[in-house]
Amino acid sequence: MSDTVTDGVRVQVKPSFWPERSQPQNGQFAFTYSVTIVNEGQAPAQLQSRHWVITDASGRVEEVKGEGVVGKKPLLKPGERFEYTSWAMLRTPFGSMRGSYRMVRPDGAAFDARISEFALVQPHALH
Repeated sequence: MSDTVTDGVRVQVKPSFWPERSQPQNGQFAFTYSVTIVNEGQAPAQLQSRHWVITDASGRVEEVKGEGVVGKKPLLKPGERFEYTSWAMLRTPFGSMRGSYRMVRPDGAAFDARISEFALVQPHALH
């Protein structure tokens, strides 16, 4: 689990292994992650883009950048939240993800809401 607040915007991420989408014998380990973004600050903030850094157990790093999340650019007024679930594929049974969301205020001020690193682990993979 990851839980970080940047400039009044809280980002929580809860990952889990996705066995139905995984094929360990082929080096495919799928993970879902559920994200909750909450505006705990005093001013609105709109999510413009995302930047993920995905690292597998072999040290292979993949960066993912793009507009919005799940096809949306949510505008969060103070006290509002936005939740979504997405997924990632690794070649190893464990790894990690971290990143940021580019947020923009109505006055044009922009900041990166941090997403603290969280582990992606296939159950029993560390035994």
